[in-house]
This record gives sequence, C-alpha cells and structure tokens, in this order.
Amino acid sequence: MKKVMKKLLASVLIAVLAFSMFAACGGDTDGDKDGEKTVKIGLIQLMEHPSLNTIRESIIEGLAEDGYVDGENIAIDYQNGQNDMSVMKTIVQKFVANECDIIIAIATPAAQAALSETSEIPIIFSAVTDPVDAGLVDSLDAPGANVTGTSDEVSAEMIMNLAKQITPEFKTIGALYSSGEDNSASVIAGLKEYAAANNLEVIESAVTNTSEVKQAAQYLADKVDVVYSPIDNTVASAMAAVTEVFNGAGVPFYVSADSMVQDGGLATYGIDYTVLGKETGHMAAQVIEGQNPASIPVKKMSDMSVYVNTDTAKALNIEIPSDILESATVFTNAE
Repeated sequence: MKKVMKKLLASVLIAVLAFSMFAACGGDTDGDKDGEKTVKIGLIQLMEHPSLNTIRESIIEGLAEDGYVDGENIAIDYQNGQNDMSVMKTIVQKFVANECDIIIAIATPAAQAALSETSEIPIIFSAVTDPVDAGLVDSLDAPGANVTGTSDEVSAEMIMNLAKQITPEFKTIGALYSSGEDNSASVIAGLKEYAAANNLEVIESAVTNTSEVKQAAQYLADKVDVVYSPIDNTVASAMAAVTEVFNGAGVPFYVSADSMVQDGGLATYGIDYTVLGKETGHMAAQVIEGQNPASIPVKKMSDMSVYVNTDTAKALNIEIPSDILESATVFTNAE
C-alpha cells in the first residue's frame, strides 16, 4: 500500500510540475472575473536598453488605452532575450508551448526568432527598421503571413543632412555597426548611396559583439571626419566606450536613436519611441479584436524630432546652429 501511495504522490508531483511549466503566458488561462477569456501575450525584448525599455512600457500603455490591461483581461509574459539568438528561440518555443494568443517582439532579432518558431500565432513587432529586408513581411502595405508591426526606420540621408548643417565640411564618413544585425546592413547600404551621390567616402568598421565596439571605434577615429551608426543594438550598448574614443579624437558621432544621443552621441534626427511603442500596442489590440496581421500594413513613424547632446558638442568645440537648437530636444551627459 505504501508503494502505491508513493507512486500516486510522485504522479501528482509530476503533473503539478508539468502544469507549472506549460501554464498560461504569465497568467490565468481560465479568464477574467467576468468569465471572459484572458488573452495570453508573450512579450520578448532583445535586451535591456533604455530605448527598448521605453518601447515595452509604451506597448503596455497602448494596450491599456484600448481596454486591455495586464492582470485583468490580458496576461503578459515578459522575457528578456539577452541579445542572444539561442536564448530568444528558447523563449519563443516556450510561448508556443504555452499557446500564447499573440507574440510581441521588440527589435529585429527578437521578431526573427519569433517567426522562426511559429507561422500560426500572430506576431506584432516593434522597432524593426527594415522588416522586408529582415524577411519578416512580404511588403509594408501587405505583410502577408502572421506578422506585422511598427518600423523605426530613419534614413541615413536624413541624419547626414543634419550632420551637414552642424559640421558641413566633412568628406569621409565612418560607418560603425554590427554585421550581425540586418537592420544595420540595410541602413549602411543607404549611407553608401548617399555618399556616392554627394562625392563622399565611407570607411566601414563592423563588429560582431559588444566587446569589439571600442576597438572598431579606435580604428575609425584617425581615418574619418565624422562617424555614423544606425539604430544598432550592439553599438548602443557600448556608447560610453565609443563616445570616449570619438570625443577624445575630436570626431563628431552621429547616431540614429534619441537614447544614443542621451548616452553621448552628438545628434540625430529620430522618432519618439513612446509613440512607436503605443502604436505597437494599438496594433496588438487590433489583432486581439480579430484583425488578421497579414492585412494590417506595417506602420512607419512620421513624428520625428532633432536630438542634440550639448555637452558632447562642447567637448568637441562644436557650436550647434541656433535654428537647430530652438526646435531640438537637448540632452546633457549628466542626464
């Protein structure tokens, strides 16, 4: 009898463990207090970073504005991908096993990881610069399949035109980016087109991980007049080291995200990530309400601003034109 009881207890324990592993994405599978089904959302973010964190928080705000509140009628399982594709694939596999109703993916690698694991669960991406080139959608107007979302694309030409207003005499542009990020490769191609059309030279320095960024910056520092980086998560995570190199060499560093300016980059012309995140949340709400992602066009942001770091300008002995400062969002390195 004791053996039978032990076997029974063991079976119960195994069942409990299995249930805990494959329970709902972050919440109740049975529904909210009114008996309605709780929508399970798997939310995966590439890595911890101020811009990406802002997007995540704003996605949740956007959902709430449309009546979908975490812990009430939706259950959000937030996971950090640690900038590691194998980790992200494992996370998405868990989302699929847990039968999430929607997956929201912040940044291109996270969205690619999601699409590689499911062609059925709707995927809403955020902060993907070029979703077509990244293989996520067929086109911006007609995404196809189970994926749509928001793009944070800002062309290299727009930022280089801003650079011409601030430091007009440059002839050589350093391109600092990660060779492993599809978004970056696409934007650097645009930079080369701009340079060719304006008789400028581009010198590239590509990295594969964060530990290589400082050395890549040092390689460019004595070869170029200015440096440009796209919205590149690898470079963004090493901004302190990069700005130390470029400020020490007297080289203006133009970036593509407001957080990169806040972290020491000289200037950018970019989007508001709060607006981007909220728009992503609204798109997720559309899918919750029954719309097919395949028929929801990818949304590009039209709300853009100039961002300038005045401490960096001072360190470089650069005077920002007054007409730019008047309309810019100004950061200092103390912020």
